[in-house]
Amino acid sequence: MATKKSKITKDSIVSMFMNYTLEQGEKPKSVYQFSKLNEFTEAEFYSFFGNLESIEKEIYNLFFEKTVELLNKDTNYDSYDMKSKLLSFYFTFFELLVANRSYVSMSLKEDKNQLKNLLQLSGLRNHFKKFIGEITTDEVRIQQEKIQDFQEKAIQESAWVQFLFTLKFWLEDGSANFEKTDIYIEKSVKLSFELMNVGPINSLIDFGKFIFKEKIQNK
Repeated sequence: MATKKSKITKDSIVSMFMNYTLEQGEKPKSVYQFSKLNEFTEAEFYSFFGNLESIEKEIYNLFFEKTVELLNKDTNYDSYDMKSKLLSFYFTFFELLVANRSYVSMSLKEDKNQLKNLLQLSGLRNHFKKFIGEITTDEVRIQQEKIQDFQEKAIQESAWVQFLFTLKFWLEDGSANFEKTDIYIEKSVKLSFELMNVGPINSLIDFGKFIFKEKIQNK
């Protein structure tokens, strides 16, 4: 008796794509090749994705969705202030990246043109900026002196840039359990919040010393 074919889902296609990329050291050449190798039809593929590039973007969207799902399982999360929510997001998100480091490192270093690599993060960027908007508290808005819409967008954009710097640091981090990334996250998030206040100089100096030390040691 023939075995019943497993139902193809969006998640199963993503898993197949990541496995192929890691095992072959490159992305599939075409939807035809990829679907034939994994024994499903092109029609099944196109019911979930428009092309192979959209899978790459979806992978990072799924990392975000899983992070938020895990955060919401913490019954205390809603009571956290903005800074604590952002730190929780960072630590949870990067734990997921660690579990998939081989793929993430390969995908974000694939092309010499970093802008092409970052295109994979376009969906994640939108999700992250929306997340920042959702956790921005009235207290922060008051600190920004009657914050206008364009100012709130500026906060979201600067948070995204900070996220990209953190991601770059993590990709280059060779410390055990990526402990230096944890330190980087704590110091950079602390600095970003203190920059909204009057007296950020101590955190700025502390963060600067940390980055300088890392650059010197890695030369």
